[in-house]
Amino acid sequence: MSIGSLAEEVARRRTFAIISHPDAGKTTLTEKLLLFGGAIQQAGTVKARKSAKHATSDWMEVEKQRGISVSSSVMQFDYVGHTINLLDTPGHEDFSEDTYRVLTAVDAAVMVIDAAKGVEERTIKLLDVCRMRNTPIITFINKLDREVREPISLIEEVELVLKIDCAPLAWPLGMGKRFRGVFDLRHDRLLRFAAGESRVSTDEELIEGLDNPRLDELFPDEIGALRGEVELMRAASAPFDVELFLAGMQTPVLFGSAINNFGVREILQALVDWAPAPQPRQAASREVRPDEPAFTGFVFKIQANMDPRHRDRIAFLRICSGRYEPGCRVVHQRTGRELKLAHALSFMANERVASESAVAGDIIGLHNHGQLQIGDTLTEGEKLAFRGIPYFAPEIFRVARARDPFKAKQLAKGLKELGEEGAIQVFNNAMGHLLLGAVGPLQFEIVAHRLQTEYQVDAVYDVSDTNLARWLVFPDEAARKKFEREQAHRLALDVDGNPVYLAPNRYNLQVTMEAWPAVRFLATREHGERLA
Repeated sequence: MSIGSLAEEVARRRTFAIISHPDAGKTTLTEKLLLFGGAIQQAGTVKARKSAKHATSDWMEVEKQRGISVSSSVMQFDYVGHTINLLDTPGHEDFSEDTYRVLTAVDAAVMVIDAAKGVEERTIKLLDVCRMRNTPIITFINKLDREVREPISLIEEVELVLKIDCAPLAWPLGMGKRFRGVFDLRHDRLLRFAAGESRVSTDEELIEGLDNPRLDELFPDEIGALRGEVELMRAASAPFDVELFLAGMQTPVLFGSAINNFGVREILQALVDWAPAPQPRQAASREVRPDEPAFTGFVFKIQANMDPRHRDRIAFLRICSGRYEPGCRVVHQRTGRELKLAHALSFMANERVASESAVAGDIIGLHNHGQLQIGDTLTEGEKLAFRGIPYFAPEIFRVARARDPFKAKQLAKGLKELGEEGAIQVFNNAMGHLLLGAVGPLQFEIVAHRLQTEYQVDAVYDVSDTNLARWLVFPDEAARKKFEREQAHRLALDVDGNPVYLAPNRYNLQVTMEAWPAVRFLATREHGERLA
């Protein structure tokens, strides 16, 4: 493939994540984007109690039972000449690490806001993560088919709380049972609302012009207010500026109802029209352009047991440059070993097919037998390391032990794999105990469920006296040995073999840090990083 044709293929890619507070409609919107993109014929529901049809992106059994997303899903489909890579992230804050990792692998994001609740805590945190990389954001204000807050109030709140300028591209006419549609501010036309179903409708009615007499006939009680609000918006809000959007300083705002298929097509079109193609990636030594012919990529997620029958482990790799072809050979930069990528996969949630070709911006899956870890870089030979995939110090701890002592090895194996996957943080302490660390308590419930169903291990999770953890960086080997002698009862190793200090409380941590001023105590580290 020539450089020119590679550049053309890369320019067709759009890789984005959907972010929101729980219950804002993120997984429903994911389904409808797949529906409008032609990837599925009928959309599922998040809580399908009376139906066998579940959300495509919620493929794990525990997700179907609870009606929540607890693992990121990757889905690829084509839309109007473009290849879309859609990453659905967990909405629940207890799985924030998985979401943060995914956000390092995308070039844009769609932020979903519940029109009744406005900006919520989880949305604030996720946008802060996007802001670290100046990720372009498209805002979708959802659930207009319900009784919600006034649109002007919602716009003001987004700007005030999230500190990002809004450029409304449409304006709603009514809400709840009086929701009639949205007026397209750029094309000066009203798109009428009709309650949707699980399939795509093509008979949406457009009414051209805000002064069209047909609007007075159809909506005599509402049209006056719409005209006044549209006039106010056009005068008060800044026009949409693509450059400001790409810089992460302005967000285009769309309104709709994902469950009714309303506004979904407009999101897809916005992604195609304005979202960036794959962007250059900063490695430790230089910036890597997506149209460079040499293959490079990094692992941002590992998922165990996508197919429990085969006990598989899949490494999700974001291609940063070049092209994947079956049988290509790469160098695993952390180990220096050469790997043959013979059977990469493309994804539709848990449905996967052999990938015949993939370029920068695409997400591929690699069969992993333990050699790949989150944060690993693969190249055709050049010494590169892509950075920025974080581990955060956990805030809740439990000691895990098998209820049946004969299954202790099975428990250790399961926790090792789930730890490498990032589902939980696992520490081996000086007493030989397996200490689990999590951001939130729901992580323990999900891990317990997965250990039972995927590894057939029933475990007991005892409360630990550890309440804080910090990674350690020693100035030299002598300091390391002295610290290990004096603090052995408080030391553990993480999944990458890094030393960790386990503190019972903040006072103990502070005293220890003051006693060892030459030792660095870190609250975060990068995946795959070996601390000196």
